[in-house]
Amino acid sequence: MSRVCQITGKKVISGNNVSHSHIKTRRKFHPNLQTKKFYVPGEDKWITLRVSAAGIRTINKKGIDTALKDAAQKGYYKG
Repeated sequence: MSRVCQITGKKVISGNNVSHSHIKTRRKFHPNLQTKKFYVPGEDKWITLRVSAAGIRTINKKGIDTALKDAAQKGYYKG
C-alpha cells in the first residue's frame, strides 16, 4: 500500500538532512497517515481509508460524502 492520503493526496516528499557541519544527505518526509474506518450514511456501510491528519480534519469539516466526492473528482479515491 502506497503512502498517499486518499482524501487530500498528500504523499512522500524528499528533502535534505543538514548536519551541524552543513553536509546534506537526502531524506524523505512521510505524511502522517492513519488507517481509519468511517461510516457512510448514504451507502449505509463502513469504509476503511488511509488518511492523513489533515484528511481527517477535512472529513470533519466537509462531511464524509462531500470529502469522498471531491477526492474522487481529483483522482485520489477510487471507490
